[in-house]
Amino acid sequence: MATTYWDYIRVEELLRLQGGIDDDETKLSDHEVVFIVVHQVFELWFKLALRELASMRDLFKMDFVPDTKPADAAASLDRLTRIFRAAVGHFDVVESIRTRDYLDFRDKLFPASGFQSAQMRELETLLGLPSDARIGLAAEGRYLQALKDPSGGPSPAYDRVVERLDDKPSLLTAVGTWLSRTPIRCSTPSDEGDAAVVDGFLEEYMESLSRSHERTIQEILAADAGDEAKVRGRYAAEHEQARTFFFHEDRTLRRIRAAVLFIESYQDLPLLAWPRKVLARIVEFEQSVIMFRQRHARMVERVIGRRPGTGGSSGVDYLDETAIKYRVFKDLWTVRTFQVQAADLPPLDNAAFYDFQAGNGA
Repeated sequence: MATTYWDYIRVEELLRLQGGIDDDETKLSDHEVVFIVVHQVFELWFKLALRELASMRDLFKMDFVPDTKPADAAASLDRLTRIFRAAVGHFDVVESIRTRDYLDFRDKLFPASGFQSAQMRELETLLGLPSDARIGLAAEGRYLQALKDPSGGPSPAYDRVVERLDDKPSLLTAVGTWLSRTPIRCSTPSDEGDAAVVDGFLEEYMESLSRSHERTIQEILAADAGDEAKVRGRYAAEHEQARTFFFHEDRTLRRIRAAVLFIESYQDLPLLAWPRKVLARIVEFEQSVIMFRQRHARMVERVIGRRPGTGGSSGVDYLDETAIKYRVFKDLWTVRTFQVQAADLPPLDNAAFYDFQAGNGA
């Protein structure tokens, strides 16, 4: 039997899913159908994002990641960014609903909330957001409770998130493990004296950072653009922040941060080019998620103001706070604060080690 478009896409089944609580679309206003359709589209985007993230996590958790595979990860991250950028555009459609028209059906939602989007909670968990970093209802440990059936029993949403919590490792952990194996000055974690090599690189880098800071300070003073004591104090504080960040007492975390710095610093070397692309795409993707959260908050504020959410949250304030605090790959952002110009970098001996060679992998 020949395949048809409508059978392959399951069009008729899909178009029967906009009936709301009564499963009868004729009882709904056009505004309510808009609201339902857009949120169903969000959930479909989240489904795609979860597949991409899980596949990428499975790649990075491998004991050996071939040199060619980071290119695949970069492509997946690019698609993820495009997904969330597309999702952001859907808020324009929701904003076409006037406040009064939305209030006509909003009472139907109580106590339901977008907070109960199990797939969004899955995304956060798979990325690596720890439970103790959650805020509001989530910080009180109630986010799982909110996913239960109204009777208090399990629900598909609850089961989905609980299963994801057991799905280890997170992408953050898998990427960290991959980064921890990065050859730094040709040294790997299994090499004798690796810790000394890593610390030596970081110390030399701190000296480069000091020289970069001093040059900037002199330029500021020459332009008569600030009080010397305040300017020097500001850069001294930044230098101390850099030392605290890179020389973390946890040696594994220290090596991961050193690896990110090393990749960003010597990104033009062939073996580091794709890892650097992966790091850039991770930041780009996380930025798209942040922008999704921020756009969500502005849409809500525009349509219904700053009233409490239907699920008991603080509404816009909660959404704004998640955009600020729900960052997972914080180290990748932080390293950018402490980068220096290429001319200031410590010299790298044996740069040929970072040419592509058969059998190399992280």
